[in-house]
Amino acid sequence: MDNWTTSHDRVLAQRHAEGWMFLIEAARDIRTTGAIAPSSRALARALTDPVRAQAGRPLNILEAGAGTGAVTRVLIPQLSPGSRLDVAEANPRFATRLHHLAQTHPHLAGHGQQVHIHSRRVEDLDADRRYDVIVSGLPFANFAPDQVEAIMGRYLELLHPGGTLTYFAYLGTRRAHALLGPRTQARRHQAVDEVLAGYQRRYATGCWTVWANLPPARIWQLTRPVPAAPGPAYASAGAGR
Repeated sequence: MDNWTTSHDRVLAQRHAEGWMFLIEAARDIRTTGAIAPSSRALARALTDPVRAQAGRPLNILEAGAGTGAVTRVLIPQLSPGSRLDVAEANPRFATRLHHLAQTHPHLAGHGQQVHIHSRRVEDLDADRRYDVIVSGLPFANFAPDQVEAIMGRYLELLHPGGTLTYFAYLGTRRAHALLGPRTQARRHQAVDEVLAGYQRRYATGCWTVWANLPPARIWQLTRPVPAAPGPAYASAGAGR
């Protein structure tokens, strides 16, 4: 058996195991898991575009809501020397799996200090660190509007000026909630959409759709503005006369 076949079989087995883990965690609490399957590679690559666009630069990167690590595995090979990846995952079972990923990923051999797994919510991370890129996998559609407001505000606090945030929403979830869920759930989902729309109007620098995912997803990219440079200092009237 050649190395490619062995590697391919290992990847398939890993994806199968992750799929089952997602189903189990969704059965435990679909509200915080937010999905019944891990993100596809197409979605993971789209979410990490801002990192790829700055290839070779040392970056501080934050991934929030990493789940079983579908996006984390795409991020790790993109870490240039001097880069750091913080991963925040509140689900302790997912966090344990992410610790194992960070300890065994071949790209991190001898560079394990580049990846740090935090078994906590993003709101509880160290307030002193700032990031060039934040990748969010949190299921905003399942949260209350005030939670989404708090998380988005926290993301902007954690970003360097000029830094980017990418996050996604599954297509069709609002219509599904309106048709199948109680009215209170539909109203909550609409309120969440309105909170996110406010941030999109102010900070969005990109939006695209990934169809190769279950279900398809729309990705948003937001950028924290760079403060305007102060204008030239003018001499007061009459100065020097």
